[in-house]
Amino acid sequence: MPPTDSQTLSSLRSLLAYLTLLVGMFGTGHLPAAIGAPAVLLAIALGWSDLRFIARLLLSTVAFSAVIALMYAPSALVEAAANMARLAALVVAVMLLSAMLGRSRDLHQISAALFTGSATSRYGRIAAGTGFLGVPLNFGAVSVVGTLLQREMQQHGDTPLSRNATRAILRGFGATPFCSPLSLSVVITLTFVPGLVGWQLIALSLPVAVSYVVVGLLFREPEPPLPSRPGGNAARGPMLRFAACIAAICIGAFALSDWSGMSYAKAVTISCAAMVAGGLLLQALRGAAAPLPAMGSIGNELAIMGGSAFLGALASTLALHLLGVGFDFPGWAYPGIAFLVPWLMFLGGMAGFNPIVIGTLLGGVLGPIWPPAAVLGLGLAMVSGWGLTVAGTPYSANSLLIERLTGYDARMIAVRWNLPLSALALTVIGLLAATITYALT
Repeated sequence: MPPTDSQTLSSLRSLLAYLTLLVGMFGTGHLPAAIGAPAVLLAIALGWSDLRFIARLLLSTVAFSAVIALMYAPSALVEAAANMARLAALVVAVMLLSAMLGRSRDLHQISAALFTGSATSRYGRIAAGTGFLGVPLNFGAVSVVGTLLQREMQQHGDTPLSRNATRAILRGFGATPFCSPLSLSVVITLTFVPGLVGWQLIALSLPVAVSYVVVGLLFREPEPPLPSRPGGNAARGPMLRFAACIAAICIGAFALSDWSGMSYAKAVTISCAAMVAGGLLLQALRGAAAPLPAMGSIGNELAIMGGSAFLGALASTLALHLLGVGFDFPGWAYPGIAFLVPWLMFLGGMAGFNPIVIGTLLGGVLGPIWPPAAVLGLGLAMVSGWGLTVAGTPYSANSLLIERLTGYDARMIAVRWNLPLSALALTVIGLLAATITYALT
């Protein structure tokens, strides 16, 4: 049967996505701006009819900003286009890794084991397991665990168990932007905040993420006693294999970034792509070769991530131009700004803005003028605000996915179930970021 026009366009978009990945990995000089960015834009344009409203709005803003930059600051336009290509390549690499790992037989065993144990341990398993799977799978982890929750509700209906499991999935996945080395939040923060060291940021944000999940135990509803479900240890082997995969990617990314001087975004892109290549080679040696995953359906991700990266780079240049290279806020202002950053990201998420957009704009404006000694405070504020936005706002992709799988209204989940925890976390983490900024300024 000959391919249809839609199949041809999808294949072309997939080829363009792979071209973007190759340019992001190996392109130097002006190649990312000259080849990578046009490939991203063409891939998005060919799938325009499938784009969400926010993606179309973002691209319209990019087009307007590009015209202004072309007239007044052409050099900034080149750097912004290169930034778009590099971070779009990262998106392709992460989505490619997610697609490959999604084929694993281990995945079902891991996710099924999360629903075992008593009420408290089950909440902890689901939250920790969703966060663990979210490192390599991104919000694919929410889809996997949420599908099992959907099956649970089909068997037992709307129960305190299912409602608490919903809380655990969203909070567990929301913890990954705090500290996952492969998270877009960490990559963007490190990209736009000069001088911030990746391992220091993760070492600080990891206990904060764990504390957020643990405190969430207090923000549940009581469950009636139920028989404990056995089988929690059945997935130990698959969990170890997934952990080894994540560790290898993270070690590779840190090694490339620290030893070669490569940007963190490029290091993560290469590390993820190398893991995918190794997995495909292993499958071929076993005689179970599988084709490369199609990347023709990631137009929304490319539009949001690439467009945000473009605007973030322009915002950084504009901020330096308007404020002046030597601009400084009064010393007392930086702790206050650090306190407000998580709130700004969260409130933007409540209004429907993707944290990628807000994060890149905040990083682009604040990163260049932040005191170099206190960048850790800004970094913590950005990644934690991102995570709380992902976990506790109704328009995030994972909230809408959970709504579709469970039938629970995303606004009810965000406002009635999670808002008290979100407000507490925003206040405490904002104070922590402000204290760190004050102490290091």
